Amino acid sequence: MNVVSLTATLVLVTALSAFGQTPVASTPTSLSQLLAEAGANNPQISAADHGVRAVRQTVPQVATLPDPKFTYQQFSVGSPKPFAGYTNSDFAYIGVGASQELPYPGKLRAREDVAERDADTKQAEVEVTKTSIADAVKADYLQLAYLQQTLGILRQNESVLDQLIQDATTHYQVGQGMQQDVLQAQVNRTKIVKEITMHHQQMGEIQAHLKGLLSRDQGSPDIVTEDLVETPIKHTSDELLAMIRQNNPRIQVDASSIRRQEAQLASAKREGKPDFEVGYLYENTDRKYRDYYMFTFDVRFPRKKRVDAEIAEATEKRSESQQTLNAHLQQQLAEVQEGYVKATSDEELLKEYREGLVPQSDAAYRATLSAYASNREPFVHVLSYFTDLLSLRLEYAQTLVDHEAALAHLETLTGATLR
Repeated sequence: MNVVSLTATLVLVTALSAFGQTPVASTPTSLSQLLAEAGANNPQISAADHGVRAVRQTVPQVATLPDPKFTYQQFSVGSPKPFAGYTNSDFAYIGVGASQELPYPGKLRAREDVAERDADTKQAEVEVTKTSIADAVKADYLQLAYLQQTLGILRQNESVLDQLIQDATTHYQVGQGMQQDVLQAQVNRTKIVKEITMHHQQMGEIQAHLKGLLSRDQGSPDIVTEDLVETPIKHTSDELLAMIRQNNPRIQVDASSIRRQEAQLASAKREGKPDFEVGYLYENTDRKYRDYYMFTFDVRFPRKKRVDAEIAEATEKRSESQQTLNAHLQQQLAEVQEGYVKATSDEELLKEYREGLVPQSDAAYRATLSAYASNREPFVHVLSYFTDLLSLRLEYAQTLVDHEAALAHLETLTGATLR
């Protein structure tokens, strides 16, 4: 067996894929580029933006006086025919006038406040949509990066395993090994090939979903990610928790909803005040008689039962919004704490893989490989250490993507830039 060439191959594999770093032919696209593209092109975000602009147009509608009314009258005397008596009776006339409803002072301003708070809540919901899309893009990107890098690990280790199969076959042919060794190595190679096939399938599914989020054509070139690298946590748990009230999109929606309900309550109380209507009518009775001039002033008194019910409804909705905020706040705080614990635990685990498990497993594999070359170890031990080393490298990559995904979700929850 050519131990030198095999060891050189192993060194190459170790250098390129011990922690999932794989060279790629295509130019990688950064996550920040895809987030900007999603923000500009995603149809859900665009639809939400149009919704906000539509709601903003309700503000001038409710803040404007009711439409004025123009009146035309024709009063006949002696006959139902039009203009009967107009020239011979001082009661027949043609009248023109106008009237205007005047809500009680402050009512329009109160309604305007409600509409503005509605628009603010809608705007906050847009931010929830944007962060939701961004969170989905991050999740797809990180998973795609994991699959692309572990695919490199699998392919490189498939090449090493091919070399091991060749060496085991040579040993068997010269009577220094067993056919079972070759068969076992081939079984392991089949498992790697199966993993590679599954990786391709998963990558295709994620590519399709990610292109959908970006509003790209499904036939466009596949996205190549940058290599995953560990991002250290720079904030304490208390700092992240403090960001929730101010930056969390869901909390901002709830806070805006409370302000909306407070404005609605103030408006409901104002609706109990009377409204007015003024009108003026000019009546022409032909030039032989004196004209008539009529001024009207009407007062509308809202029914107390209806107004009280509106006030009670607004009060209950304000309490509902407050309790919703409290519930969502506790949920978001718990998610941040869980994410922080997950990220810090993964950091410790990554260090253990990087500084302990992977190097030790690699050393054990090399030692066993050398012993096998000298016929001092059975091939099954070489295959076992090879499998262990491959598993540890894949586990490292999985822990790394879990760590980065936890940080990405913390960004969504806190509004901070952590990666």
